[in-house]
Amino acid sequence: MQRCLKWVKYLADFGVEATVVTVDAAQATYPVLDESLAADVPASIRVIRTPTSEPFESYKKLTGRAVPYGGFANEGKPGLVQQALRFVRGNLFIPDPRRGWNKHALRAVETLLAAGETFDAVLTSSPPHSTQLIGLELKKRHGLRWLADMRDPWTDIYYYKDLHHTPLAAWLDARYERQVLTQADAVLVTSPETERLFRAKVPGLAAGKIHVLPNGYDAPDFGQPSQPPADCFRITHTGTITELYHLGGLLGALTGALKRHPGVPVQLRFVGQVSAALRAQISAAGLTEITEYQPFVPHAASVAELLRATVLLMAIPDVPRNRGILPGKIFEYLAANKPVLCVGPAGSDADNLLQECGAGQALPYTDAALMQETLDALLRQWAINPNLDLPAASHGRYARRALTGQLTAIVGAPARSQAT
Repeated sequence: MQRCLKWVKYLADFGVEATVVTVDAAQATYPVLDESLAADVPASIRVIRTPTSEPFESYKKLTGRAVPYGGFANEGKPGLVQQALRFVRGNLFIPDPRRGWNKHALRAVETLLAAGETFDAVLTSSPPHSTQLIGLELKKRHGLRWLADMRDPWTDIYYYKDLHHTPLAAWLDARYERQVLTQADAVLVTSPETERLFRAKVPGLAAGKIHVLPNGYDAPDFGQPSQPPADCFRITHTGTITELYHLGGLLGALTGALKRHPGVPVQLRFVGQVSAALRAQISAAGLTEITEYQPFVPHAASVAELLRATVLLMAIPDVPRNRGILPGKIFEYLAANKPVLCVGPAGSDADNLLQECGAGQALPYTDAALMQETLDALLRQWAINPNLDLPAASHGRYARRALTGQLTAIVGAPARSQAT
């Protein structure tokens, strides 16, 4: 959500007048809401909020569970009811259960066009990938220049196999994906690996059709000073994390580091959702006493947590095709100017970004030696000086305003020939 929000915040600076069509939050269901981010929407922006039709309230009543982050896919170990609902989700809601919003969004746009309003381009952002079908329909009906922003893979998303698609459902979903890739005037992705993934699906795409436009950080969010603690070595993770991120190797390395550096008080701090299975792993590693858990906090408070850390922890889920996963949080981690402990594949887009900015490197899931070496070096540094903030910022090109400038150049670019 922040990707579109920050674009909207800065588009006017580049001479682009935006109209936002979105769902009325009072009529939709989400895992979590951060109302504080509404302050970033400029007063000059017209926001049209529509009704929606979705199955999540029924899901909650049937299962007693909150709305899942992955659209019925990541509820943990599924029982029979969850397995059945995954099948329903994968075969009756294609591409996803949010598709019920599309008719309302299309109606809102048609009303604007019927009133004589004109638009130079339409941008649809996903997931949920059903949103891309709105752009596809507007392209068919009105020939509007269309930018399809796909923040994550579609039929290659890591939980796709858990949705139990029948061959017919999988074929239809892949057909939608191909239609979006071929008929959009421009496709935006967040990482080079995702571009390679989509190009492999449709080899005939024009050379300049896919644009890598990464996520970023908003510089005004980081106006407060960094305040790393002087009384402990604090490792902070913000956001959602589960056992899929395979932190077991790092937890073991941290247990060993505590024994080798008994004079350094270490604190492991998680801000956001932590799965029960990962909490059990932390307990099994003997780290319960040094670990703190805090539930979801608004974005400004999350940024403050980054600035009050010594080092920051992130991980790439250990799933197929994870080399292209570039979490939005990595850019805010960079903006906090702290060393980053990143558990994930070497040579991945995340690894390359961290090394480019001098903030660290990926620690492969089973590379215990590299994890121990990295932790030992940081703990030795802390014993000399508890402020490990990086000496110089090298991430300016990932500022949200600069990235919005790149977006406006794509919006104004002429249409290219497309593969069919």
